[in-house]
Amino acid sequence: MELIRGIHNLKEKHKGCVLTIGKFDGVHLGHQAVLSQVVAKAKTLGLPATVMIFEPQPEELFTPELAPARLSLLRDKYSELKKLGVDRLLCIKFDLDFAAYSATEFVENLIVGKLGCKFLVVGDDFHFGQARSGDFSMLQNMGEKYQFDVVSTQSFLMENCRISSTAIREALDTNNFALSKQMLGRDFTISGKVIHGDKRGRTIGFPTANVLLKRCKAPVNGVFAVNVQVGNSNYSGVANVGHRPTVNGQRSQLEVHLFNFNGNLYGQFIAVALTHKIREEMKFDSFDLLHTQIQQDAIKAKQLLNVLQ
Repeated sequence: MELIRGIHNLKEKHKGCVLTIGKFDGVHLGHQAVLSQVVAKAKTLGLPATVMIFEPQPEELFTPELAPARLSLLRDKYSELKKLGVDRLLCIKFDLDFAAYSATEFVENLIVGKLGCKFLVVGDDFHFGQARSGDFSMLQNMGEKYQFDVVSTQSFLMENCRISSTAIREALDTNNFALSKQMLGRDFTISGKVIHGDKRGRTIGFPTANVLLKRCKAPVNGVFAVNVQVGNSNYSGVANVGHRPTVNGQRSQLEVHLFNFNGNLYGQFIAVALTHKIREEMKFDSFDLLHTQIQQDAIKAKQLLNVLQ
């Protein structure tokens, strides 16, 4: 799958496509139902299936304090969209300049001029252009003018589908990981590159792999039983997602201790699937008390994951 970062990287060869536009946060089963039909339509028309997303998401630019927690970042979306057979992912930088595009410019310059769209799939509540002035009805009218078809994602959803990114966030917030897995079609997973931490964990027998959370907000917080993929290998473990208040941490990050693992993970990309919540993140009065609690957390995680002691 080709990743195109920015309008300036669109070339003449990118003209002509079946296009869908959205956030696709989580790329859940509802998204997958739509995308599978987009891919099928693209094959029928002999055109590339193209997905357009925005980074950051519009509300993260205008009202970051109100923006919902991210289920997936660009790399996560790329991975999941590739599995679904999407041909191109167009990631547009959403900044004040782009936000100033009029609705007409958005259609004429980008959808028609740059992409040569022949078939467009969007939600019937989709708004676009400066002050969100463009809507589904306008797209249909402009589609007639510029000869591209416009259909609603509702036409492509599974019957009685009630899956949404909001519902998944609510499931995670209430620690219903079985429900979030049902809607995502997989465990909720946090992925990233392992960075150097303060190395306190190794002094008490619990070395951790540390991943900075580059989300505006994480949809989860606390201590979890997890399954971790490292390359082609899988491990069970216990993880903390949060700010590490006991050591006066400032950055939101994930710390994961892998059971039965000996090796160096620095610089490696890992995927941490959360399966059960053990407790909330807490501040302890001493490092010794934290050490004792981590021991208990590890025992609980092994029980939940059916790991031999």
